[in-house]
Amino acid sequence: MRRIGLAFAFFVLAAVPAHAATPEEQISATLDALHAAAAKADGPAYFALYTPDAVFIGTDASERWDIAAFKAYAGPFFAKGQGWTYVPRERHITIAPIACRCVAWFDELLDSASYGASRGTGALVLTPDGWKVSQYALTFPIPNDLARDMTAKIKAFEAGK
Repeated sequence: MRRIGLAFAFFVLAAVPAHAATPEEQISATLDALHAAAAKADGPAYFALYTPDAVFIGTDASERWDIAAFKAYAGPFFAKGQGWTYVPRERHITIAPIACRCVAWFDELLDSASYGASRGTGALVLTPDGWKVSQYALTFPIPNDLARDMTAKIKAFEAGK
């Protein structure tokens, strides 16, 4: 009986990875997987990384989509094999200092061949299936020296609608 107990203990210890990923590493892996699925136009993998009640906020002021609306928008692009590629350059992750450690937020600088620099921000929640994105917002950071000219162009554009 003692041999069985020792064998079982050895089996259990062997099954545990030497370095279990930290929550920050898990969150970073989720965000990396999100960007990879978008780049491959893999809609099922991409949308599986969001919570059912997620919100995506795009760069246009009119773009605040619940996940169903975002799927309806992005689905046809993904179906044609057209995704989007954003490569993380820098990322900051904060896990809420509450007992469950089940809510986190992030900001990341991204590079895109289409747009250059952009910024992603959002929140994730820990689910039984791992960390899932509950909100993602994509913005274009405007250098302060260009902000007045750019905001004037946006104002003029909105006035012309």
